[in-house]
Amino acid sequence: MLFRPNGANYCCQVPNCSCKHSHSGVENFLLLFLYLLVHIDLSLVRFITTELTRGYFLEHNEAKYTERRERVYTCLRIPKELEKLMTFGFFLCLDAFLYVFTLLPLRVILALLRLLTLPCCGLSGSRLLQPAQVCDVLKGFIMVLCYSMMSYVDYAMMYHLIRGQSVIKLYIIYNMLEVADRLFSSFGQDILDALYWTATEPKEKKRAHIGVIPHFFMAVLYVFLHAILIMVQATTLNVAFNSHNKSLLTIMMSNNFVEIKGSVFKKFEKNNLFQMSNSDIKERFTNYILLLIVCLRNMEQFSWNPDHLWVLFPDVLMVIASEVAVDIVKHAFITKFNDISADVYGEYRASLAFDLVSSRQKNAYTDYSDSVSRRMGFIPLPLALLLIRVVTSSVKIQGSLSFMCVLLFYMGMITLKVLNSIVLLGTSCVFVKEANMEEKLFDPPPSAVSSRANSRAHRTKHPVADKGGVLQVSDNSQPTIITESSAPAFPKSDSDTFLTTPDEEDDDKIINANTGLEGDSLKNRTPKKDLLEIDRFTICGNRID
Repeated sequence: MLFRPNGANYCCQVPNCSCKHSHSGVENFLLLFLYLLVHIDLSLVRFITTELTRGYFLEHNEAKYTERRERVYTCLRIPKELEKLMTFGFFLCLDAFLYVFTLLPLRVILALLRLLTLPCCGLSGSRLLQPAQVCDVLKGFIMVLCYSMMSYVDYAMMYHLIRGQSVIKLYIIYNMLEVADRLFSSFGQDILDALYWTATEPKEKKRAHIGVIPHFFMAVLYVFLHAILIMVQATTLNVAFNSHNKSLLTIMMSNNFVEIKGSVFKKFEKNNLFQMSNSDIKERFTNYILLLIVCLRNMEQFSWNPDHLWVLFPDVLMVIASEVAVDIVKHAFITKFNDISADVYGEYRASLAFDLVSSRQKNAYTDYSDSVSRRMGFIPLPLALLLIRVVTSSVKIQGSLSFMCVLLFYMGMITLKVLNSIVLLGTSCVFVKEANMEEKLFDPPPSAVSSRANSRAHRTKHPVADKGGVLQVSDNSQPTIITESSAPAFPKSDSDTFLTTPDEEDDDKIINANTGLEGDSLKNRTPKKDLLEIDRFTICGNRID
């Protein structure tokens, strides 16, 4: 029984208690608290005191917290390094795009003049035209034929046909067009390369093709269909800009953020990230051209009123900002989740610069515009054809003054192309020198025979781990045992002669070679690709697992 401080009896709060005193609830709670303080175990007090005063030292796990801090710094460096790569890649695409308008017509004219003057000057060699001139003439004929075919396409009818569709239909159509554009870009450069090689292949070789004319018509059909596809894309974007509530434009912009979900949570290596970076460069440049086409069409409808340009400017800025924000977030989290340093974008710039510098060498085996097409999946011919079609239909040329303006504009484009090429070439030389890649400029290009032989060697040789910890290389003909003192002999490809980006898997190979463990994982791994060996990928913009 509890007692009051003055000695009076206090109720024990037992049911059916005979205590005569009545007490309030507050008094009961205070008395119960005092009882607990008197009879409670002191270990609980010590526990609470320890929780309030205990400490810990982060330096006990310094490596872990240093790594976390470096990840934060890497994410903060990604926007700067990524935009450096994007800017350099944008001007590379601009150089290849301006080439179609400026130097390609002049080169075609020079090739045709050489072809016409040969009967007067006599045959000085075994070839009527050089291989590069043949490719230029083919490109010129493709552009002329496709432009004549595009003149029969009614842009206004296509605009009103698309405008009559519902918002959901237009959203689905735009997504389908993006997928189709990647498929066309993936297969289109193969068609053009097949045409160029068929037209310039040495005659002494055995004929293994269907002929130049079928390849030429396939190339014309491809360029025309791809140009129509981009025209539908531009028309859908134009409808989105001219919609009253801008709901379609908002949905199309939100589609960019869906790209984050499909890319961030996948495993990426450096080569896969390089492919994605090239695809982002191509996509960003193409979007800029599409926005230019939309602005031209809208300005034509409003009689080139400059006030309407300021009406379009917020929407254009919003589309560009969303594209840049999505690329930054996507690359920042991909590098974070895959432990990739931000310095890798410098290696990507060096690889792109190597393409530009190598195309200026005497032993160059491709034109730089074709090299950009293979590397990024950017094919300038359909996009240039559509822009020419839109400009000629939007701008009316009448009178000698208009022709003088067109001539001055053309001279300005040539000046821009030359200045851009000079600046890019100087910058590329700096990047190549910083990456120590000057010696690779004089290496011969990989041949198809050696590539097939090396790929056959990859299929026949597999490293296997022995029970005793000694790495063996099993061959179909004769097994060879590698001692611990000798270096592990892995199959090598032609890409080993070029720049190889170090990756974490290389360290794993060395560790496994020394320990003799994980032989099955080594056997199932595919040979690493070089950054300079990566041309295009299965579907432009998607990675290869």
